[in-house]
Amino acid sequence: MAQRTTDIIIAGAGYVGLATAVALKSSAAHLGVTVIDAAPKGVWRNDARASAIAAAASRMLDRLGCWEEILPEAQPITEMIVTDSRTSDPVRPVFLTFNGEVEPGEPFAHMVENRILNASLRKKAEALGVTFIEGAPVEGFERGEAYLTVRHSGDKTLDSRLLIAADGVKSRLRDMAGIKTVNWEYGQSGIVCTVSHERPHHGRAEEHFLPAGPFAILPLKGNRSSLVWTERTADAERLIQEDDFLFEAELEQRFGLKLGELHVEGGRKAFPLGLTLARDFVKPRFALAGDAAHGIHPIAGQGLNLGFKDAAALAETIVDADRLGLDIGSVAVLERYQTWRRFDTVQMGVTTDVLNRLFSNDNLPVRALRDFGLGLVERMPRLKGFFIRQAAGLSTSAPKLLQGQAI
Repeated sequence: MAQRTTDIIIAGAGYVGLATAVALKSSAAHLGVTVIDAAPKGVWRNDARASAIAAAASRMLDRLGCWEEILPEAQPITEMIVTDSRTSDPVRPVFLTFNGEVEPGEPFAHMVENRILNASLRKKAEALGVTFIEGAPVEGFERGEAYLTVRHSGDKTLDSRLLIAADGVKSRLRDMAGIKTVNWEYGQSGIVCTVSHERPHHGRAEEHFLPAGPFAILPLKGNRSSLVWTERTADAERLIQEDDFLFEAELEQRFGLKLGELHVEGGRKAFPLGLTLARDFVKPRFALAGDAAHGIHPIAGQGLNLGFKDAAALAETIVDADRLGLDIGSVAVLERYQTWRRFDTVQMGVTTDVLNRLFSNDNLPVRALRDFGLGLVERMPRLKGFFIRQAAGLSTSAPKLLQGQAI
């Protein structure tokens, strides 16, 4: 069997895997980085989803040389409103509003279609010399003293000093590494689709807390919006199977008519929602990143930004160790990454879990309590400012890339 050697293998070519590859090669060009992806070549171009890119993540993408290309297709979120009501209520009272800027001229987030984000990161990775092996999942690996041997594409193998698993919330590599998880399901599914509408949204995002779960309207370029619509799983499956007329009628009841007539663009999909937290982020010559390390509820819109924090922290850990001549795959080195990221992800996982349980119900005393809390925050500008900076990912303890600095 043919056998080759590289420094780092990244399993998974989503935004976390690609961002990690670009961050590593941008900061340590001499390191060999190979991305192995199970998905067939080019399938990412069919991803109709969109993601909220927080201000810290856009600073990171700017430092990596991708943001200039992404920005013309990115929709700034200029305002966000939060409501709490029943689906049938004729009026949705606004309990909380956020201005969209964290600094003058800098929105707290942008909405970007996944295919655009992925295309820019791939283009940069290829320009930096990252090697891609596509349509070939990692089938197994064996640890050695100085290297880890990865098997892919049948009988092909590749030796590496470090394997990074960025292969999603149902990570096979996490299981192969013997890493256990804390996991439970919410009995909810998130319906994801894009809609076009007659009138402009002016960059306003909305999150409506309804009894079945949050209904988020997120602005895209043009008269379009991305929806993340949480329903009980049985209802979500029924809605996905409905014809366009009935689906859009249900959608209109939740979306309203403030932006005129609605039409669903492309397909619609439903994804089961739950909480998954890895008990360990690292093993010898092995690290988890992105959804492979943590899958959280989308209620706070922080899934992508947690993944970018992983990519930035892991790249900084590896590059710093390499500059000191240390073994980048040793547990002693990787423990810094685990310490850096594990508490933050557990904290966010618990926060989203509590928020989902608090807001995804129609209990009258609970509704009164949460609405009082939202109204209280609305009347405290400093607290609102703190929350918006947290949502934007701006922190002096964040990895350098998320502060817009080079590693």
